[in-house]
Amino acid sequence: MELRREQPQDWWEVEALYDLTFAPGRTALSSYRLREGPPVAELSLVARDADGILGGAIRYWPVSVGGAPTLLLGPVAVHPTRQGEGLGGALIRDSLARARELDWARVLLVGDAPYYGKFGFSRQDGVTMPAPTNPARVLGLALQSDAWNGVSGKVVKKNIY
Repeated sequence: MELRREQPQDWWEVEALYDLTFAPGRTALSSYRLREGPPVAELSLVARDADGILGGAIRYWPVSVGGAPTLLLGPVAVHPTRQGEGLGGALIRDSLARARELDWARVLLVGDAPYYGKFGFSRQDGVTMPAPTNPARVLGLALQSDAWNGVSGKVVKKNIY
């Protein structure tokens, strides 16, 4: 699999992958209110095999937590025929390394702690996602030392472009 930046021509194929891998009505979730507008292009990646077939994708969105610039990870998806191969983990690790290189301080997501904990994510008490969001699923990762110290409050969409 080759990981590369998502290109404009990938958009609808990536959207079809998200439709395939997530429940119907995924765009009605509260986190999607924060995903209007373009994702962070440098961190939105696709994974394609040697034949050019899409195996997975990941996107990030600019948000603010209590005024602090933050990346919102997600969605990340792997095609059902490629699951179990470590592709999701590769997309997460590679994109987080790129985010560090770009000097982002922190990443936020809504997800399963047992899975994302493997990548260093932990629960972020005091961070308020749009309702209804289960607070136990609000996870964060510091890309810089102590990046989450003193950061709390509402998560709002932030346009960086």
